[in-house]
Amino acid sequence: MIRSLIKSAVIVGSLTLCCLGLPLAANAESEIVFNGTFEGRTDHTTTGGVTVLKTDAGTIVILESDFFLDGAPDPKLGFGKDGYEPSTKFSHLQSNTGAQVYVISEDIDPSKYNEIWVWCEKFNVPLGVATKD
Repeated sequence: MIRSLIKSAVIVGSLTLCCLGLPLAANAESEIVFNGTFEGRTDHTTTGGVTVLKTDAGTIVILESDFFLDGAPDPKLGFGKDGYEPSTKFSHLQSNTGAQVYVISEDIDPSKYNEIWVWCEKFNVPLGVATKD
């Protein structure tokens, strides 16, 4: 089951990268850097799986189809090591539900972190965290 999810994620990620105009090798290899499952924080409900993949074209974060956030005014995504690190913020959350793909800037090395955070920047509070499996 997880292999099929990862395979689907690689396909979705590759399509997204193509749509963003990023080049992909015809037989792009990918490496799983991180797998995890979100848990809510500060009385928020955040659930669903997340995968970080390193591909020939760059690193992508994939929120799986079961992703759910109960809502917040300013949700952002970033990494952390035993706590959120604001300097790793890489995107505004596209949607409170469902599969999503994000391209990570080359200046962020996800292998240095053990968490992915959903963070409300407006109120400076955590909404959810996924810890590396």
